[in-house]
Amino acid sequence: MSKLHDNNKTPQHIAIIMDGNGRWAKARGEERSRGHIEGVTALRRTVMAASREGVKYLTVYAFSSENWSRPTAEIDALMALLAQAIEQYTPEFMANGIRVRAIGDLKRLPLATQKAIDRTEKTTAKNSKITLIVCLSYSSRWEVNEAMRTLAQKVASGEINPKDLPEEEAIAPYLTTYGIPDPDLLIRTGGELRISNFLLYQLAYTELYFTPTLWPDFDEDDLHIAIQDFARRNRRFGNVDSTTPIQSSKTSAIAPEGVAPLDTL
Repeated sequence: MSKLHDNNKTPQHIAIIMDGNGRWAKARGEERSRGHIEGVTALRRTVMAASREGVKYLTVYAFSSENWSRPTAEIDALMALLAQAIEQYTPEFMANGIRVRAIGDLKRLPLATQKAIDRTEKTTAKNSKITLIVCLSYSSRWEVNEAMRTLAQKVASGEINPKDLPEEEAIAPYLTTYGIPDPDLLIRTGGELRISNFLLYQLAYTELYFTPTLWPDFDEDDLHIAIQDFARRNRRFGNVDSTTPIQSSKTSAIAPEGVAPLDTL
């Protein structure tokens, strides 16, 4: 598939819930670990495809806070695979201008995994073609709670006056994604229709795209189809659609004062 030529229709930031590794493996009579291995391969080709499409940020949900409840053997295999993959692909990241960042409660990760992440983050820090943000030991509720705790501490210490806080975005500077634009498009593979405690604050105006394709099978064509679907959407951000004539007040339902009619939201 060729990349979109209208950069205004290419999402600057795509977030992906990479779902379906276990089901992919089960359908083939394989261990779940095989699905995770194939999932890493899918991530590699998706990063490369996103870069070719002109995407600047790709955020992936690799390991949630809830995933710590999985069997210990599966977690250990995942962490070892993660450290190995980061080390293996760092030269490729460098060759293709890919910056890598990890966000989440990283101190819960095994020390070897933490060190591998730290080395890759430092090595790729100056790359600028695309930024890959890997969410590890992450949940949005954890992130928001941590941000609120930090903000509360600053208020309690007198460092911040509550009266000076903006009406919106008060906690944004304390989120793990600070400095990164909110996702334009969220893709979830595997057929589930939920966002599973992922970037809840950041997804306020994100377009959602769900596909039954299991993550290990997700490829460049699937990504391109999702981006094409995004390009056909009209993002209003709560405003009136400028391409649709506004109905005369004589024929429109009258909303209570201060309440916007549903068809203008």
